[in-house]
Amino acid sequence: MLRFAPSPTGDLHIGNLRVALINYILSRQKDEDFIIRIEDTDESRNIEGKDKEIIEILKKFAIDTSNIIYQSQNLNIHQTLALQLLKEKKAFACFCDEDELQEQRERAKREKRAYRYSGRCLELSNEEISKLKEQNKSFTIRVKKPSSAIIFNDLIKGEIKREPNDIDSFVILRANGKPTYNFACAVDDMSMDISLVVRGEDHLSNTPKQIHIQNLLGFNKKIEYAHLPIILNKDGKKMSKRDKASSVKWLLEEGFLPDAIINYLLSLGYNPPKEIFYLPDAIKWFDISKISKSPAKFDIDQLRYLNRQHLKLMDSKELSKIFGFADKDIGELLKIYLEEASTIKELEEKLKAIFSKKECNNNWGESMKKLASIIKEAPMIDDFNEFKRYLMKKSNLKGKEFFKPLRLLLTGSEHGPELKEIYPKIKPYLLEVAQCQS
Repeated sequence: MLRFAPSPTGDLHIGNLRVALINYILSRQKDEDFIIRIEDTDESRNIEGKDKEIIEILKKFAIDTSNIIYQSQNLNIHQTLALQLLKEKKAFACFCDEDELQEQRERAKREKRAYRYSGRCLELSNEEISKLKEQNKSFTIRVKKPSSAIIFNDLIKGEIKREPNDIDSFVILRANGKPTYNFACAVDDMSMDISLVVRGEDHLSNTPKQIHIQNLLGFNKKIEYAHLPIILNKDGKKMSKRDKASSVKWLLEEGFLPDAIINYLLSLGYNPPKEIFYLPDAIKWFDISKISKSPAKFDIDQLRYLNRQHLKLMDSKELSKIFGFADKDIGELLKIYLEEASTIKELEEKLKAIFSKKECNNNWGESMKKLASIIKEAPMIDDFNEFKRYLMKKSNLKGKEFFKPLRLLLTGSEHGPELKEIYPKIKPYLLEVAQCQS
């Protein structure tokens, strides 16, 4: 079984969507179940409604799941296993308060060394522990650090080795009885029989800790791991919430198609067999071992290009439905504008300009009003050149004095595609299009 495990603490990040897509693809290739596990145990950081928003966004990308699980539902399992490790002396009660721990961190910082737990509570006697509990002193539960290095093979990065001091004696159960991320994640992957964990390389330091927990709990089934390189912004830094394009929600609101986003994310650090593809295509040829080990830079211009290509390939009638039509001609009209637009949002602006009543109180206003009046009484004319000749004859307008107001009246813009391309597509809507504001 494979899983995608987002936290409901903010917008779905493009890096996380990439993780979800690759997990989904591999689950289909391996013919294994794919689940979504909402990691919501850190209640202080959860944002109400973000879990449902994430699930709805994943649906837009055709990521099907066999089950949706909330990690908080497994609290009893987490607490039971933490207490089991405590009983087996594989973990210990830590009574250090936050002020003491912060002091240790600051000292390590001053000394320019990595912070390590001091081990102060590691050897407390039963008598000392009893006295501290009698004083209602709160405590966390920490695991004992491993006695030897943790070694595992990463499907992208190769062999990874972490020494005991790198893993340290970390907290698995907070003073409020809630599990930490690493403990809950390790236990859930174990209990849900996860076979392969694919996630971002920012989790690379967590994996040895989770393997250590599973070893302490006697879990001997091998879980494979793959850590995807991070995505960088245009400045070469890790994409963060400050980068608007890092939010999948923002990309969708800007009018990028899910198919184009899929195409782009699966091409990052990967050389696909063809430039334009869809998710079912990727399931056939994707090979996680061929992902580059290096970070990939996010290029929104390349995404715009791919989005334009996917819009061009859409069925014209289906494209028109996005804008409230069911008309092949409107879809073809929108494709004409793809020379200067690349997103749904930009196309919507073009379409709105065409179908809105025009401002006729400008330098070309009187001519626009005259042409609108003629069009209102004109017969249906199929050919643009014939339509043009008819208007010229009726209006006595020529050259720039004719074409400029006609373009403004029909498109709402001084520039754009040739009117002879646009006219056949808007012809059935001409009376609606060629109107001035009253």
